[in-house]
Amino acid sequence: MTNLKIKNLLIMILLSMPLMASAGESGITDAGIGYIAAALAVGFSTIAGGIAVGLVGAAAMGAVGEKPEISGKALIFLGLAEGVAIYGLIIAIMILGKIG
Repeated sequence: MTNLKIKNLLIMILLSMPLMASAGESGITDAGIGYIAAALAVGFSTIAGGIAVGLVGAAAMGAVGEKPEISGKALIFLGLAEGVAIYGLIIAIMILGKIG
C-alpha cells in the first residue's frame, strides 16, 4: 500500500515537471504559484487531519469502551489530531497574506 502511494506521488511529480520547466514561457506568475501553494497546504493538511482523526477516534472509542474514565484524555488526543488541519489553514492564510 505504501509503495503504491510513493509511486503515485512520483508519477505526479514527473508529470508536472514539463509545466515547471516552461513556467517562464507560459505566463505563470508568483501569485499563481502562491495560490497553488495555499491550496496544497490546506488540502494536504485536511487529508492528513482526517486520517489522523479517523485512526485516533477509532482507538479512543475502543479504549473508552474498556475504561470509561479516560474519555477526557481521548478527546484531547482527538483535538490534537484536528489541529493538523487548523495549522494547514493558518499556513495558507499566511501565504495568501504575503501574496497580496
